[in-house]
Amino acid sequence: MPNERHILLLPGSLRAGSTNETVLRTAAAVAAAAQGLRATYYGGLAGLPHFNPDHDTDPLPEPVVGLRAAIETADALLVCTPEYAGTLPGAFKNLLDWTVGGIEISDKPTGWINAAGPGRGLGAEATLRTVLGYTGAAVLDEACVRLPLERGAVGPDGLVADPLVRERIGEVLARLAAG
Repeated sequence: MPNERHILLLPGSLRAGSTNETVLRTAAAVAAAAQGLRATYYGGLAGLPHFNPDHDTDPLPEPVVGLRAAIETADALLVCTPEYAGTLPGAFKNLLDWTVGGIEISDKPTGWINAAGPGRGLGAEATLRTVLGYTGAAVLDEACVRLPLERGAVGPDGLVADPLVRERIGEVLARLAAG
């Protein structure tokens, strides 16, 4: 499709079946049902090596090449990450560290969905905004939302079943696609 917009979905959690993974997999399903929109779930978080500035040179480690290529080919980025110990989980911060030395994320429309319960996840949001500032990402405030998700909202297929939540996810995707 010539005018198709591609959004890369970046999970911040390594935990299988996490709420954050559920939100992003639902975003992929919502995008698949939308006209002119495609979303790809990035599954390489666990395979990234620990960031070391000495290794942020050519030739880059293969998993980092894959990450940067995925970011470069996307039109926008959507993050969903938990908060751990008041900030981003280490594995996700590592992913972001690998983007600082590249230019792929620069000016890329970026948003996030905070799926944590009320009053939670604010430290992760603040850190995410700070780190994305260093990468040069174009954070779209209108695509950064709090969407608390309860386990009961997940259907038997592992996706968000609530139509209102799915609609809100669709709105975020539309904002990113327009970004």
